Amino acid sequence: MKTLNQHLKSGNFKQIYLLYGSEDYLRRQYRDKLEQALIREGDTMNCNYYEGKDISVPALIDMSETLPFFSERRLIVVENSGFFTSSQEELTEYLKTLPETTFMVFVEKDVDKRNKLYKLVSKQGYAACLDRPDERMLGRWVQGMLKREGRIMSDATLRYFFDTVDTDMENVRSELEKLILYTDGQEEITRQDIQAVCTVHTENKIFDMISAVAGKRQTEALKLYQDLLTLREPPMRILYLITRQFNQLFQIKDLLDKGYPIHVAAERMGIREFIVRKNAPLCQYFSLAELRRAVESCVEAETRIKTGQMTDQIAVEMLIFRFSSK
Repeated sequence: MKTLNQHLKSGNFKQIYLLYGSEDYLRRQYRDKLEQALIREGDTMNCNYYEGKDISVPALIDMSETLPFFSERRLIVVENSGFFTSSQEELTEYLKTLPETTFMVFVEKDVDKRNKLYKLVSKQGYAACLDRPDERMLGRWVQGMLKREGRIMSDATLRYFFDTVDTDMENVRSELEKLILYTDGQEEITRQDIQAVCTVHTENKIFDMISAVAGKRQTEALKLYQDLLTLREPPMRILYLITRQFNQLFQIKDLLDKGYPIHVAAERMGIREFIVRKNAPLCQYFSLAELRRAVESCVEAETRIKTGQMTDQIAVEMLIFRFSSK
């Protein structure tokens, strides 16, 4: 992102950009910033947009050869094409001789770094990986937005905010906007404000349910399950999330028991550090063998559902009942 920001600030642009990675918000943000910088606002004559897996490469090349109309540049944006996970010999060869008046921005979620097109763009242009930021960077981003709106949030409240909402950046921005409107007239955003207006992410409800299971609070665990059903969460999705939660707990406990610090465990698992920190206390309620059995039981429940031996709703309920029994 630092290099992209330097290009935007200096006005010294590459002819080809690839914006890729897991964070949708960042990909859209930098796509729009490049468009605003490279083409005059409202200049639809010199900005062409292509999206999807069925883009015609010959048509794309023909447009790239078209001179800009009363402008220095023609901008072509190509999004979700799959070009960087498949063979694209024709386009790769063409980009080596791209007209100097044509600029291209590719926006993709997934890329294969062995791909010839990826290697060419990385060498001839600039490829920016825009993955989800870690907790520290996300926290700075949130605090920056709050500061601009005259709000503050303590570190403890910020951690609670991240524990409550889906930490996709677009969702974080949306939830912050709700909090800012709700707290009009007050400076500090509190835990109570978050509880009042923020949408609790389904995965956090699953965490609460597993916490209740771990604490053998059976009535609470089953009530949380019913709450999820009331919110129209499909039982199979709930089962998937329970399975993933137990699997994460198994991996976290295994790594922490081996002496790895939380940040190293997060790195090895490929998840955010605060997720490990949030789940670590739950690990004390289970042995590794118990967590393994829990994962195996979830897989067995899925098999029973798919083979028609049991309905999905009853299968999940029995699973919760089994592991929350004293």
